[in-house]
Amino acid sequence: MGMSTDPQHGPEENADQNPAGKPSRELRSTPAANGIRHKGPLELRRKAAKVTMSDQTLLDTTGAGQFVHTDPWRVLRIQSEFVEGFGALADLGPAVSVFGSARTVPGSPNYELGVEVGRKLAEAGLAVITGGGPGSMEAANKGAVQGNGVSVGLGIELPFEQGMNQWVDLGINFRYFFARKTMFVKYAQGFIVLPGGLGTLDELFEAMVLVQTHKVTSFPIVLMGTAFWSPMLDWVRDTLVAEGMVSAEDLDLLQVVDDPALAVELIVAGAARHRNPNGANGSGTRG
Repeated sequence: MGMSTDPQHGPEENADQNPAGKPSRELRSTPAANGIRHKGPLELRRKAAKVTMSDQTLLDTTGAGQFVHTDPWRVLRIQSEFVEGFGALADLGPAVSVFGSARTVPGSPNYELGVEVGRKLAEAGLAVITGGGPGSMEAANKGAVQGNGVSVGLGIELPFEQGMNQWVDLGINFRYFFARKTMFVKYAQGFIVLPGGLGTLDELFEAMVLVQTHKVTSFPIVLMGTAFWSPMLDWVRDTLVAEGMVSAEDLDLLQVVDDPALAVELIVAGAARHRNPNGANGSGTRG
């Protein structure tokens, strides 16, 4: 969500050379310009910041049987991320996850839209959860603070460090995308999706799959920006539905609006039918 793919920030090979004069086989992630990288709860600086991302290490198996020596132990680290996330958010109360591009420029219409969404959610008594980064995430967190609400950021280790924006009150840094994604869904009453790129689309379609397959119930998904989202929805309708790849009813999972106040109204209406993350049961059920 809000995940930038700027090639200028892509992974680079380790600058250290082995005795044969060849680059090391291991790819290392480019540290932030300020020399700081976050790796779960760790904050690394200077040379220590040149470390491989945990997700990359997990998914890149470089030798036969390597998992026997490494992956079983990595499960404990993954477990710790879930434990930390559950512990930090267990008492959060009603909340909404807001997604959008990390590239949204402060002061732009989409940024101001995010601020207004965050403010309206806070005024309705809902905590705001974002990816904790810049752009639309920062905007929603800023709005939550301005609305005197709870502002939450769920950060992720990336090849290019974004860092937690200044408007986050409660921030948690994750190594693994799947642990972070669980927190976005488990502690939210619904999603509001601002204009965004690949990360935003990833979160949107995963949420749709979870609702369509009844993994979560009574889970409203509201898209902000009719002009931005309509071409995508037209493609889904004219191609996927027409080809029988999805059902026409699947489009009913989404509501598209331009008014932040209406978006919050739709979320609140859906939240009334949804399980509260602090354990109070509504008509929906979640594990």
